Amino acid sequence: MEISKTYIPKEIEDKWYAYWEKNKFFKSTPNKDKEPYTIVIPPPNVTGVLHMGHMLNNTIQDVLIRKARMEGKEACWVPGTDHASIATEAKVVAMLKEQGINKADLTRDEFLKYCWEWTEKYGGIILKQLRKLGASCDWDRTRFTMEESLYDAVIDVFVDLHQKGDIYRGYRMVNWDPQAKTTVSDEEVITKEMPSKLVHIKYIGDDAEVTIATTRPETIMADAAICVHPEDERYKNLIGKKVRIPLINREISIIADEYVEMEFGTGCLKVTPAHDQNDFALGEKHKLEVIDILTDEGKLNEKAEILVGEDRFVARKMIIKMLEESGNLVKVEEYKSNVGTSERTGAVIEPKISLQWFLKMERLSKPAHENVMNDTIQLIPPKFKNTYNHWMENVRDWCISRQLWWGHRIPAYYLADGTYIVAKSVEAAVEIAKTKNGKNVTAADFTQDEDVLDTWFSSWLWPISVFDGFKDPNNADINYYYPTNDLVTAPEILFFWVARMIIAGFEYKGTYPFKNVYLTGIVRDKQGRKMSKSLGNSPDPLDLIDKFGADGVRTGMLFSSPAGNDLPYDEKLVEQGRNFSNKMWNAFRLVKGWKIVSSSDSSSVNSSNPTVSSSISEHDNAKLTSVAAENLVSSSISEHDRKLTSIAIENTSAILWFRAKLNAAIAEALDHYDKFRMSDALLVTYNLIWNDFCSQYLEMIKPAYLDGQSLPIDQGTYDATLEFFEELMRLVHPWTPFISEEIWQNIQERAENDSICIKEFPKGGEVDTKILADFEILFELVSWVRNTRQSKQMSPKEALPLSINTQDANKYAHLEDLIKKMANLSEITFVTTSVKGMSLVIKGDEFGIDLGENLDITAEKENLKKELEYTQGFKKSVEGKLANERFVANAAPDLVQRERDKLADADAKIKAIEEALGRLG
Repeated sequence: MEISKTYIPKEIEDKWYAYWEKNKFFKSTPNKDKEPYTIVIPPPNVTGVLHMGHMLNNTIQDVLIRKARMEGKEACWVPGTDHASIATEAKVVAMLKEQGINKADLTRDEFLKYCWEWTEKYGGIILKQLRKLGASCDWDRTRFTMEESLYDAVIDVFVDLHQKGDIYRGYRMVNWDPQAKTTVSDEEVITKEMPSKLVHIKYIGDDAEVTIATTRPETIMADAAICVHPEDERYKNLIGKKVRIPLINREISIIADEYVEMEFGTGCLKVTPAHDQNDFALGEKHKLEVIDILTDEGKLNEKAEILVGEDRFVARKMIIKMLEESGNLVKVEEYKSNVGTSERTGAVIEPKISLQWFLKMERLSKPAHENVMNDTIQLIPPKFKNTYNHWMENVRDWCISRQLWWGHRIPAYYLADGTYIVAKSVEAAVEIAKTKNGKNVTAADFTQDEDVLDTWFSSWLWPISVFDGFKDPNNADINYYYPTNDLVTAPEILFFWVARMIIAGFEYKGTYPFKNVYLTGIVRDKQGRKMSKSLGNSPDPLDLIDKFGADGVRTGMLFSSPAGNDLPYDEKLVEQGRNFSNKMWNAFRLVKGWKIVSSSDSSSVNSSNPTVSSSISEHDNAKLTSVAAENLVSSSISEHDRKLTSIAIENTSAILWFRAKLNAAIAEALDHYDKFRMSDALLVTYNLIWNDFCSQYLEMIKPAYLDGQSLPIDQGTYDATLEFFEELMRLVHPWTPFISEEIWQNIQERAENDSICIKEFPKGGEVDTKILADFEILFELVSWVRNTRQSKQMSPKEALPLSINTQDANKYAHLEDLIKKMANLSEITFVTTSVKGMSLVIKGDEFGIDLGENLDITAEKENLKKELEYTQGFKKSVEGKLANERFVANAAPDLVQRERDKLADADAKIKAIEEALGRLG
């Protein structure tokens, strides 16, 4: 099969994804003979499109699920979307506005019809985009939080928790979003530092006068009191007296409470119970009047008496001017204040007293708190346990009602007298009213609560509801897949999604919903800003995929993305990812382009290919087509390498070395996977392929050129190389699914409907540490020879003689051919005296290359003196460590031995350098 010169992702990505889907490789069903491995996707908003955070999060999930699938587990990745009440309703309202339709002019059913049309039109976009990324979800299991089964689960849980006494209705201070016109949870409030003005206002009474400082002068009409500290000598004589609110002249009392900080501001606090959380608590304590002067839209209402109908921020500017004109303005200072904003709309949050539904959290949260703190559930990285602990120790009741139409409608049904019944349906409410309350009513007598539930009240059930664990608590799926294994999500939703899922898991299944929570970092730009469309600093992920290929983007996103740490995005990372794909492709083309000489009969090969025959000397042909049995050291080579029929003598060691390197890298990568060090697992794989395989191994075995053309490679080496390629593709497949599939399919003929994604993930094997150590010497030596040649501006084609002074010449026997080939040496000689020319000491052995006229004696002496000085300093530091009795007594024996080996190497190196300096005079 002809392989294209360049790797073009566009030509293969759609092809292989369609192939995977057609053959149902991602489909999962309960299998008693397999260990389940389950991930539930953090459901993206149904109205959303793929952003950089999704790319990072879902790539990690896909790596985990693909690896588990290849390990023979029953891998199930459940996809789905969230109905996103606030975001979706806002988009639909905006769409209707463009059409000249006002939501207020529609009935609830008419508006919901538009919501469903929007969802059906845009709801599948992000899931299609995830396919472009290569996400191997079981698409047959796609769920939506508003579909019937999941909707019913939410209602059932509400009814159950209400019956248990955990859900109640009451007036509380809530976070109000004036743009969305609904409450939002504490966790959906983003605090931002904003420029503000600290306005000093004079309140005057008949026998008292005080000055307060506030950043919200537009709320003075809602003031219920002025509060001072009871021990504040400045105001003790004013406690109990009255002052008038400027502009409206309503009298309020001066009260005392230790809550007030004497040193802050003027020491006088205006108490506005309706518009501040702390003031509300103070108002309850002192039984103060609650005056709400703002509408749901954030405008002043009739209770404000002045500026009625004005927006709160417009009123703020107007009141400052009015206070100045009335003589009540003392001064205005520039000020930086922390302001709460809505995560969904960006609007400034307004504290508001409101009648809402709440879920008591104290009882429910205890198992979720304990099982994270005792590591039954692992947070990765564990630093987030402190954050989690703080939240859970200070957990507050959850406001679960939202003033929207799109969402799960609260199942509370009201009678005309204001009493209500919580039931799954109005019919159930009628039955309860008749049997329990003795009321003769019909469905027509009930009005259902207008509010819907907080979106998180559906997604907190996600790991159970996606398997219909509420609809059918003992079905095969929930019994097999729950609890799931790993959750990959962002730290900012640790409390209001992750913690709540854990709470629901213990409440309804008696155990945790997942064992590990991998918390990704935030993708940021070069300036450290979070990527967002509003800032215009975020690339379009699909454009990146189009430009660099899905595999390039996947690896680029994870080259430097340790768990919990933010990812400083740079396009150079995805360029590096694309280059990695190109490197693998070019290496594969190189290998597949080699001519092969048969091991069975050199004459038949030569006769069938006269061009090859005429290019190879009789000596070289014999060397390529035979192998001494003793070269295949039985103790070092694996069974899968032993079956090779013929390996050229000079390639035997290279094959043994790469097998050891591959086994070591697999073991290291598996350890990183186990510890969720995902970037580290990728880098081990990347370095193995790029450096060890492409840059080192292929160079070692690459056939030489003769008369302008490449000599053939022996069958044994070729087969071994293709087997390495196959194993490497399986190792890298979770990271680069598309190119690994393309290369794997082209290595050899495959069975119909076969795929790398269902092949075994490499397990590695025994690591020959001796050959690894030998080759470290080889690489250091070759690098030194090349650098020396370059520093002397010698041609790389100029062969040089090498001499080695060693007590064990045999250990270099299997490396001689490779050293000659890679360093371009004319000869290697072993000496018992000092080597000639420039020298290098490695592990106590001295190596020398005779540069003849190219040797600059003066420069060489300077270099040797510098090296001697450095080595003596290094030796001194090692001696200091070994002189530390605590280190020698407490450190692991192998660590101490390594330091002793370093000392011995340093001694040998110092001796060799001193001898070399002596020879130079």
